[in-house]
Amino acid sequence: MFLLRPTLLLLCLLLAVPVLGVLGAWLALDEAALAVLRHQWETVLPGYAGQSLLLALGVGLGVMLLGSATAAAVTLFEFPGRRVFEWALLLPLAMPAYVLAYAWTDALQFSSPLHTALRELAGTRRALWPDVRSLPFAVALFVLCLYPYVYLLTRAALGERAVRMMEAARLLGAPMRRRVLEVALPMARPAIAAGTLLALMETLADYGVGAYFGLTTFSTGIYKAWLVMNDRVAAAQLASILLLVVAALLLAERAAQRRLRFVGSKTAAQGSEARPHRLRGGAAGAAVALCTLPVLLGFVLPVLWLSHGVWSEWAYGEFGLPWERFWQWSRASFQLAALAAVAATALALALAFVLRGGGRGLLGRLLAGAARVLSLGYAVPGAVIAVGILLPVAWLQQRWPEAGTTAVVTGTVLGLVYAYLVRFSAVALQSVDAGYARVPLSVDETARMLGSGAGRTFWVLHLPLLKRSAGAAALLVFVDVMKELPATLVLRPFGSDTLAVVAYNLARDERLAEAALPSLAIVAVGLLPVIVLSRALRADD
Repeated sequence: MFLLRPTLLLLCLLLAVPVLGVLGAWLALDEAALAVLRHQWETVLPGYAGQSLLLALGVGLGVMLLGSATAAAVTLFEFPGRRVFEWALLLPLAMPAYVLAYAWTDALQFSSPLHTALRELAGTRRALWPDVRSLPFAVALFVLCLYPYVYLLTRAALGERAVRMMEAARLLGAPMRRRVLEVALPMARPAIAAGTLLALMETLADYGVGAYFGLTTFSTGIYKAWLVMNDRVAAAQLASILLLVVAALLLAERAAQRRLRFVGSKTAAQGSEARPHRLRGGAAGAAVALCTLPVLLGFVLPVLWLSHGVWSEWAYGEFGLPWERFWQWSRASFQLAALAAVAATALALALAFVLRGGGRGLLGRLLAGAARVLSLGYAVPGAVIAVGILLPVAWLQQRWPEAGTTAVVTGTVLGLVYAYLVRFSAVALQSVDAGYARVPLSVDETARMLGSGAGRTFWVLHLPLLKRSAGAAALLVFVDVMKELPATLVLRPFGSDTLAVVAYNLARDERLAEAALPSLAIVAVGLLPVIVLSRALRADD
């Protein structure tokens, strides 16, 4: 245990290197770097900033309206199917945005069977709607994928307390409109803000949709600068700008979460149980339609269309379904995801255990600060992490060519697992911390009084109590790694394609029917945490 603290501190500092590497690019701001920055400012930077801003504004407004409306509907009102919609509205969480883009593009493009049949019915050869590969359609896709962030937090913020307050407002003579808009929803403002900011961070971190639709966002610009133009300075500058924007969003989200904990505290008396207001007639139909559309458009129809693509490829494809290659892709994905999940969960358990006793001494305070830096990793886009890893590697390779640093990082799974730990260790740490919050400190004090050492206390007492939290942490990291595209696309070793990379490459080559099988596999894996989350919410209810 003596060496555990310095080892963990070293690991945390190592995981902070990619972020420091991106920010450190500004320290070497010589005349050549300034020239690159001026050139970007005059050419591509306004386009990247403008399109990223429009995308963020559209997605932010969309998830705010859809997430808060659906949460208010299932929390404040009673209507047919309400209990089903409580968990069904979480299903789009299992659908990555780039998979949704592939499915809807295949269904709505000019050459699709659906579009062809509708043109024949209309008696025209012209397109019946604009090209789906556009900024407005990208906004719609992100809204359908990301509104559950707002839905979850808003639903938790409203809860039974909002129902009781609406009942009090009704007794005071307030109409339904005022009860919802002036009593219930203002309680959920911190939740709506926090969920919207989380959705914005996911939007800015996206690469799959932006690259597939040809959008000029910061994420696509980073990859273009690094891989197409081979301009490391430009890539580092773009990555640092994106990192600063995401950091600002993260600080705002943390502030909203603090307000949410205050507002959502259980201070109301647990008196007579309040019941949601029962809707009838047209109002009930409107509530059902409101909750049905996002589930239908964000999960059910895309899954059905992808399943149709798999069946078409199996029945009519020249070579049928590539089962042998599919198992290879699946094995590579599962191996990487399992390795990252085990490593991230082990790191989270060790770090949470050490920090449980408080930050005593200089080493303890440094470790607590390093843990806070580590907790920021999930907000860092995959594109930024990839650049942040490759910049120090390139510097080391230039100084010591005989070390073979590039071959170790990009030629093995080491670089990929390192990137996954940088990005997803925060997810595991948050889950383990939540588990430790339910273990009273008196357990540790009792064990210490009985002469048990720190190691024995952890293995015999803590670990059995943390099995569910550790399992949830491993599951979340596993699924996130399975869906991760940007970092995997750049850092994967040759010949180790994952399901996400294969789906992206096939869709990019317009082989959408072939992309359906790996896409469905990603969605199936993504359902696991959604099922766990829905069961947890039903247990709380």
